[in-house]
Amino acid sequence: MTLLDKLKTDVLTADGAMGTLLYSYGIDFCYEELNTENPEIIEKIHKDYIAAGADVIQTNTYGANAIKLARYGIENRARELNTAAIKIAKKAAAPGGQFVLGTIGGIRGIRKSTATNAEIIASVGEQAESLLSGDPDGILFETYYDFEELSESVKILREMSDVPIIAQVSMHEPGVLQNGLSLNEALHRLQGIGANVVGVNCRLGPFHTIQAFEDVKLPEKAFLSAYPNASLLDVEDGRIVYESEADYFGRAAVLLRNEGVRLIGGCCGTTPKHIEAAKKRLAGLPPLTEKRVKTKKPIVIQEAKPVTDVSICEKAKTKRTVIVELDTPKTLLTEKFIEGANKLYDAGVDAVTMADNSLASPRISNMAMGATLKLQHDVRSLVHITCRDRNLIGLQSHLMGLDALGLHDVLAITGDPTKVGDFPGATDVYDVSSLELLQLIKQLNEGISFSGKPLKKKASFSVAAAFNPNVRVLDRAVKRLEKKIECGADYFITQPVFTKEKIIDVYEATKHLSTPIFIGIMPLTSIRNAEFLHHEVPGIKLSDETLERMRLCGDDQERAAKEGIQIAKELLDTAAQLFNGLYIITPFLRHDMSTELIHYINELDALKERGIVHADSSD
Repeated sequence: MTLLDKLKTDVLTADGAMGTLLYSYGIDFCYEELNTENPEIIEKIHKDYIAAGADVIQTNTYGANAIKLARYGIENRARELNTAAIKIAKKAAAPGGQFVLGTIGGIRGIRKSTATNAEIIASVGEQAESLLSGDPDGILFETYYDFEELSESVKILREMSDVPIIAQVSMHEPGVLQNGLSLNEALHRLQGIGANVVGVNCRLGPFHTIQAFEDVKLPEKAFLSAYPNASLLDVEDGRIVYESEADYFGRAAVLLRNEGVRLIGGCCGTTPKHIEAAKKRLAGLPPLTEKRVKTKKPIVIQEAKPVTDVSICEKAKTKRTVIVELDTPKTLLTEKFIEGANKLYDAGVDAVTMADNSLASPRISNMAMGATLKLQHDVRSLVHITCRDRNLIGLQSHLMGLDALGLHDVLAITGDPTKVGDFPGATDVYDVSSLELLQLIKQLNEGISFSGKPLKKKASFSVAAAFNPNVRVLDRAVKRLEKKIECGADYFITQPVFTKEKIIDVYEATKHLSTPIFIGIMPLTSIRNAEFLHHEVPGIKLSDETLERMRLCGDDQERAAKEGIQIAKELLDTAAQLFNGLYIITPFLRHDMSTELIHYINELDALKERGIVHADSSD
C-alpha cells in the first residue's frame, strides 16, 4: 500500500526533529555529514521514532544541498550525503514497513539574495535526483518561508517524477505567509501544481499551528499535514530549549486531526516522547472527511493617506529637481544643522536628505531630525535607511514610525560596515540586503508587514536606491541598478561624481531607463579632504586633474573652498544638461557651499528657459 493510499483511510503519525536530538548530544557541526561519518547515530534516531509509533520517517537531508553544504566546504558531497541518508532511513524502516520520505529543506528566508533562482533549481534537481535513486515513498519539502521557492521546487520535482510530494510552508504569523498570502490560498495553490500533501511545519508551536488551520478548507485533491514545533523557543545559558510536555503535544495532535490534518509529525523541539504521545492520542481516530470553515470578516486595509506634495520621483521625470544632503550632528547641538536646513530649503531645494550614520559613525537620528524639520520648520526631508544597524524587527518598527510621522521619502541602502566607523567592534546586522529592503518597503506600501501580517493601512513610501557609477565596469553597476528597479526602486541617487566624462558615461549607460537618476555632486574643501575621499572612502575616485587643482591651493582654506565650488560648478554644467535630478552633498555642514551651488543651478535653469546657451563655468 502506498503512502497516499494509506492517507485515504488513516491519520498517520510522522517522526519528530532530528536536529533537536543531535543538538542535545552536543553535536555542533554539519548534521548531514553524519550520514557518512556516523550513520549509526542517525539510524538510532530513526529507530527511536519508529519505536515511539511513527508511521512515517524522513531522511536526515534537510540541509543536504550544495548551497547549504557550502558553509562547511563540502558542497561537492551533496549526492553522496543524500544517497547515504536514504539508505539509512530505508534500513531502519524495513522491519516495520514504515514509509520513508526524502527531505529537501527550504533555502531562502526573508533574504531572496541567499541564492538565485538558477542556483536553487540546480540544487533541488541534484538533491531530488539523489533521493529518488533510493526509491523513497515520497519527497518532503519542508520549512519554506518563500512561497515562490517552494512552488518552483514542486514544479521541478513534478517534472522529474510522479513520486508523492509533501509540500510544507512555514509562517511567521498564524494563517499567513510572509508575502501576505493566506495559508488556505497557499495550500490550495500547491495542490494545483502537483503536491499530494500540503501543510505547514516549524516556527509555530501547536497552539498557533492549530489556529492557522482553522481557516483552511479541505483540499479536493490533496491531504493536509502539520509538523509543529514543540513550543516557542527559549534560550537558557546560551542554549536553545523548548518547553512543552509530551502529553500536551499529543492532545494538540488530536485538535490538528479535528482541523482535517492527516499527516501529523513534529519539528524543532520534538522528541520520540512527543511522537509517542501523539500516536496514542490519535489511535483509532478516523480522518476528517468534511469540515465547515467559519466565514470571517476580511481585514480591511485602508488606503494610505494622500501625500499632498508631488513625489520627488515624479517631479524629476519632467522638471529640475534638487536634493541636498546635510549630515545630522555628531553632537547634541542641533542649531547649526537646523539653520543650514532652513537656508537650503529657502534657496529652493526639493528636499534635505540625511544619511543614516554615514561611515558607521553615530549621529543624531535622522528620523528625529527629519520629524523636527517637517513638524517645526515645514522642511521636506529624505531619510536614508541602512541595513547595517537594525535587524528585521528594528527595520519594520523604524519604517512604521516614519510613516506615522509623515516622512514618506526614504533611501534604502546597505550601509558602510562598522569596521570603518567609530566602533569597529560593533556588530553589523545585515539581516537583509538593500534589494530586499526595497521589496519589504514596497510590501509595507501594500499594507503587509515583513512577516505577512496585515497592517490595516497602506504606507506611502517613495523609495530611492543608491547607484555607484565609480566602478571599473559601469555595465555591471547598471545591471545591479536594473535589479533594484525590479525590486521596487522609484529613483536613484548616485555617489558623488568628480569628472564630466563619468557623468556622460552614466547618461549613455542609463538613457534606456525611465527611472530618474540624481547625479551626486560634492564640493571639495581642501586637498586633505580630496585625498581622503580619493584614497579611503569606498566608491569614490577623483581625477588626477581635480587632485592637482586642489593641491595647488595649499593650506589656503578660503582658496580651496572656492576651487572646490568651481570644480562642482563645472560638473553641474554637464550634469544639468543631461539629468533633471541633481544631488548636492554638503561637506562638514558647510551649507553655505551647497547654497551657492543651488543658486548656480537656478541660474543655469533661468538661462535655459530664456534660450540662452550657458558658457562653461571653467572658461
